[in-house]
Amino acid sequence: MKKKERSATLVSEYVAQIQCPMCGAGMKVLSLTSLVCSNNHTFDFAKQGYVNMLSRPVATQYDQALFENRRDFILNSGFYAKMHEAVVDIIHRQLAPGPMTILDAGSGEGSHMEQILKKAGAGHIGIGLDIAKGGILLAAKNYPDSIWLVGDLANLPMKAGSCDVILNILSPANYNEFNRVIKPSGIVIKVVPRSGYLSELRQALYQDTDKADYDNAGTIALFEEHFEVLERVCLTEQVMLDQSALANLIRMSPLAWHHEDGDLDNFISKSRPVTIDLEILVGRQTN
Repeated sequence: MKKKERSATLVSEYVAQIQCPMCGAGMKVLSLTSLVCSNNHTFDFAKQGYVNMLSRPVATQYDQALFENRRDFILNSGFYAKMHEAVVDIIHRQLAPGPMTILDAGSGEGSHMEQILKKAGAGHIGIGLDIAKGGILLAAKNYPDSIWLVGDLANLPMKAGSCDVILNILSPANYNEFNRVIKPSGIVIKVVPRSGYLSELRQALYQDTDKADYDNAGTIALFEEHFEVLERVCLTEQVMLDQSALANLIRMSPLAWHHEDGDLDNFISKSRPVTIDLEILVGRQTN
């Protein structure tokens, strides 16, 4: 079975949870080629197995090369391994056992969600959504057992109350939409950087300027305005990265976008420890 048909078959099992981003109507899979709503808005399955549910193209700075570097870094550096384990522990602690719909809102190329699904156990369905087509294309190529959608966080193509878990990992958010699509018993897990996150890279890029520091107080306050906070888990450690991982880190990081080639040669000249410093916020709909 081709990837397109395999994806369409998978989506047909969960299509009751998906809604048209144009009109909000329910959808069905037609001839294993398209998602079609009752008002005939049609979204075709790409040959790689994803569905583009945007009404018009959106330009982003996140290209496919960046996502390939990011996938390699996530899978091979071990940098985020403890974060993945912590998220799985939260899911098991906060929710009853059983099949879950896990939406990764801002999934990029999908490796964070896939590592979490792998550790969470069988029976769950992952739905990854990102506005960057290059990330979703790569996700669909590599992770055919999940559903991949190009879409807008401000207009999620998901029915109200359709998701048990929303992941939002180092990504922008739209909390009104998150509140709409999460089940009353479900949880939103947002991962935000703390002041020490990638501090070695920040220092190499910005040295003594104020850009070398990061403050997440505003991000946390906004989350607290929209959800009842069930847990706040902090994760801080230094991870030794080899030259290949350091090169991937630079290529995937927006921090380095506006710097010339060669500026960070010294940073990647030898293996070095790099700090992961994250806060994991766990929220539920307020009553």
